[in-house]
Amino acid sequence: MNRLAESQSPYLLQHRENPVDWYPWGDEAFERARRELKPIFLSIGYSTCHWCHVMAHESFEDAAVAEVLNREFVAVKLDREERPDVDRVYMSFIQSTTGSGGWPMSVWLTPDLRPFYGGTYFPPVSRWGRPGFVDVLLEVARVWRDEREAVLRSAASIMGRLRDLAHAAPGETVPGDDVLTAAVAQFGAAFDARRGGFGDQPKFPRPSELLFLLREWARTGEPSARDMALATLEAMAHGGIRDHIGGGFHRYAVDGGWRVPHFEKMLYDQAQLALAYLDAAQVSGGREFREVAADTLAYVQRDLTDDQGGFFSAEDADSVPPGQSGDATAHATEGAFYIWHDAELGDLLGEDADAFRLRYGVLPDGNAPFDPQDEFTHRNLLYVARPVRDVATLLASSTGEVEASLVRARAAVAEARRRRPRPHLDDKVLTAWNGLAIAAFARAARVLGGEGAWLASAHRAATFIRTHLWDERTGTLLRRYRRGDAAIAACAEDYAFLVFGVLELYQSTGDVRWLSWALMLQARQDELFWDEAEAGWFSTTGDAPDVLLRLKDSHDGAEPSASAVSVHNLLALSQVTGDGELASRAERTLAAFSRQLTEAGRAVPMMLAALSTLHARPAHVVVVGPAGRADTDALLAEVSRRFLPGTLLLPIDPSVHDAVSILLPWVRPMGMRDGVATAYVCRDFSCQAPVTTAAALGAQLEERDGISG
Repeated sequence: MNRLAESQSPYLLQHRENPVDWYPWGDEAFERARRELKPIFLSIGYSTCHWCHVMAHESFEDAAVAEVLNREFVAVKLDREERPDVDRVYMSFIQSTTGSGGWPMSVWLTPDLRPFYGGTYFPPVSRWGRPGFVDVLLEVARVWRDEREAVLRSAASIMGRLRDLAHAAPGETVPGDDVLTAAVAQFGAAFDARRGGFGDQPKFPRPSELLFLLREWARTGEPSARDMALATLEAMAHGGIRDHIGGGFHRYAVDGGWRVPHFEKMLYDQAQLALAYLDAAQVSGGREFREVAADTLAYVQRDLTDDQGGFFSAEDADSVPPGQSGDATAHATEGAFYIWHDAELGDLLGEDADAFRLRYGVLPDGNAPFDPQDEFTHRNLLYVARPVRDVATLLASSTGEVEASLVRARAAVAEARRRRPRPHLDDKVLTAWNGLAIAAFARAARVLGGEGAWLASAHRAATFIRTHLWDERTGTLLRRYRRGDAAIAACAEDYAFLVFGVLELYQSTGDVRWLSWALMLQARQDELFWDEAEAGWFSTTGDAPDVLLRLKDSHDGAEPSASAVSVHNLLALSQVTGDGELASRAERTLAAFSRQLTEAGRAVPMMLAALSTLHARPAHVVVVGPAGRADTDALLAEVSRRFLPGTLLLPIDPSVHDAVSILLPWVRPMGMRDGVATAYVCRDFSCQAPVTTAAALGAQLEERDGISG
């Protein structure tokens, strides 16, 4: 065991038996590097990263490689999910010097932590146009030994350029809605009309793009924006990127048709995609989108939920193949948990096998369109190959009989899969990702209805975060919880995503404590991270000496940027509080991002969605009535069935009216009419006449909305 054995990070613990003399990121490693004048080799990854596993097996488990690393460098491991602030600095370096980035990330640093060389995955020997890892280690060691002054000058110059890039001049005015129209056109030019999604391959689900396009349709009625989003969501729902047996989505597809996934499953993907499918269900009224959202959230409930209610981070792509679990020499391979031999399915399903094969594209020799790795040979990756009605025609059966057969078959396959060795579970609870998941479950409670378990999951997770990761006395939020240990100061994204989730939970419960906490968290986020000079929110406080640059997220990646989510939060909070400072910060941030919004809109879709919300001037709807009563539920359901992006729903039970009025004084005169639940549709604190029926409320919302009905 090396020093990593004392860590709580699942990623670091995976490397605790390496022959490499690893240090966790921290002062002990830095002090040794300074004392011995050795460069630091920093390896950054996360526990469910497939190529991190590959590099570990090929290099970090190899004694000869470890001998070179240990002799020439101070070797440091970092979990990017625990420390996104550190990861962000060195990813900026890698992207600026190589033109791309990813994990595992390999960076060589001076003893004072300045980067001077780096890349991502290095094979053990030179291949695929990549230099071999040992060759790189020896050459970096030689350069450090023989040309150190040049290395130090280069590192100082690089840091200067990165600081300059981090402080590019912000814009001064909020862009007009012409920028939104241009951005829709940019997405249209990149849209894959045949297969859904944008660009060719690989295909990454990026829900913020779809959220923006659906908001633009709601604002303008532009059908192409809606159609691109719905076609992409349908393609993903049918592709191999979706787990058709256990629910949820894999990280991305390596091909252009969403067929062959990279199999890891991340909580942030499940949460954001569930939100996108819920939006699509409201927009289209389609049953399939509702089912996909429910199926995705059911996976999170079953496989990614802590006993106390928090949500775990991820499941790995790799697992030990079936039948090899007792073999000490067996290595985990990508997708082993999810892929199937045709004969295996035939033996398992009996008379239901033919319907299953036709529905999910199962072929005798395997159905992968190509073999990215040997383990896919003659195996089947499940995807929706044809509609149920076509399966029924081919089998000369009824659609009802086929659907019943598929239900039985999926249950049998799921049971068989449960007996396989499961992929590694990353069981840390991250505040930011839990915020996204809380939002998804809370919104599902409104949109899907009839399932109290959705709301219970949101409530339990929010309570978990508040109990274990928030200290109200000091106003301190922590980022990570694992097995009783809460640690690591929260970043801006933790605050932003949690505020988003808590606001959604308030709209689903009417519990004023959640609204109060959202306001408290937002105030603390602004205090710690707001950039008064140039607007937006820094990712870090700037207090940590081991984080060399105080950066802001300038674009949306797999997760949306903290600044973009914060603008959404402030637009909602300013609507209902009347706090002009909140509105000002939202608009100043949109202005600061004007260059990106105008010149590179596809890179900032969540900020585009916020700009769309601003220009749409959404309403807020107050429903006053006893919780759980039929007349109250009818009014709430009328709001929830519609796609009204940016509209804030405020359910007020008369028993807590006074408590809500303390936070929101303008609702004080709003009460029930003649003892009946009553709704108020408002914008800019000017409200229409109160209504007491769903039909009357629908008419007012239709007038405000003008599109969705």
